[in-house]
Amino acid sequence: MVLPFLSKYLKEDLHFSYSEVGWIMVCFGTGSIIGSWLGGKLSDKIGFYKIMIFSLFTTGVLLFFVQFITSFVGLCIGFFLLMIIADMFRPAMFVSIGAYAKPENRTRALTLVRLAINLGFAAGPALGGLIIMGIGYSGLFWVDGATCIIAILIFWIKVKEKKKSPFIDKKHPDDVLTHSVFKDKPFMIFLFTCLASGVLFFQVFTTIPLYHKEQFNLTEFQTGLLLTMNGLLIFFLEMPIVSYVERNKISKVKVVSTGCFLMAISLLLMLLNSWAWILIVMMLFMTVGEMFAFPFSNSVALSRAPKGHEGRYMAIYTMSFSLAHILSSKVGMEIIEYYGYQMNWFVMGALGLLGMVSGIWVFRLIQRELRIL
Repeated sequence: MVLPFLSKYLKEDLHFSYSEVGWIMVCFGTGSIIGSWLGGKLSDKIGFYKIMIFSLFTTGVLLFFVQFITSFVGLCIGFFLLMIIADMFRPAMFVSIGAYAKPENRTRALTLVRLAINLGFAAGPALGGLIIMGIGYSGLFWVDGATCIIAILIFWIKVKEKKKSPFIDKKHPDDVLTHSVFKDKPFMIFLFTCLASGVLFFQVFTTIPLYHKEQFNLTEFQTGLLLTMNGLLIFFLEMPIVSYVERNKISKVKVVSTGCFLMAISLLLMLLNSWAWILIVMMLFMTVGEMFAFPFSNSVALSRAPKGHEGRYMAIYTMSFSLAHILSSKVGMEIIEYYGYQMNWFVMGALGLLGMVSGIWVFRLIQRELRIL
């Protein structure tokens, strides 16, 4: 509930400038990068289960306290520390899928995780908008913190720790083993496609909510409804799309590249700034692009991880999205500050097209690998 309204909270409730909002989001993203790295490293060392419980429980507690910080420096430090703890969860969660799901089921398992996230995301923004209009922004922090704690307590009670996965062997034909993640050239290039798609997607949480208010005078509830539409479409359509791609053995890298292209189109559509309904069309393109890009990029990253290095691969993968959050907020806010919203949509659209091109390059590199094998 907090993330979709964070930039609005900082700008409209605490009255920070665009540049200050951008710097707070940079601290938010920097904490996310460190947390992702720590989560992956510690998942390989002490196990994903302990990291997941510590991260989500502590995040819930910290959300209760961060609402009372209102100074610029305090919020920079507060969100930096909060995100270090919070984003330890993501690589640990991805590693857990390797322990609980067979290799041939991993994409569907990842998709189920995303369905759960998007079911919450479908309800969260609309409820968040109502909470803001009813009792103010502080209500978001209380509810978001409470749901984090309740969720991880249910997980701890109902799901038992699995020390060693019976599915750890690399028998899946798409798996490619390398000695180091940094020597895996296709994976490193693929991370740029992930970065580009992440930068575009995070505009939904950073610049777009402000644009809704300033260009079209939308309320928080109306912004929340647009985000709810995104979550509901993903909940109902993503699993069938994943099933279709897997049945027809379509290249996952190709699908991710297509998703990045659709995200680029969605932001270029925002150049049409005199018609409010374009916001719905834009969100439809963004949602389809998200359904193409994210579940399959997760799967590509996990499939390339050598035995015993899943945590490191997923840490670097999630770090690319943390870096995307930094770039999305800071670059987007600075472009808007000096050149306006239109220039931001143009720059972001161009970045998405570059991400698509890098994805096509990765596909060709992987095809060459398979021919050599």
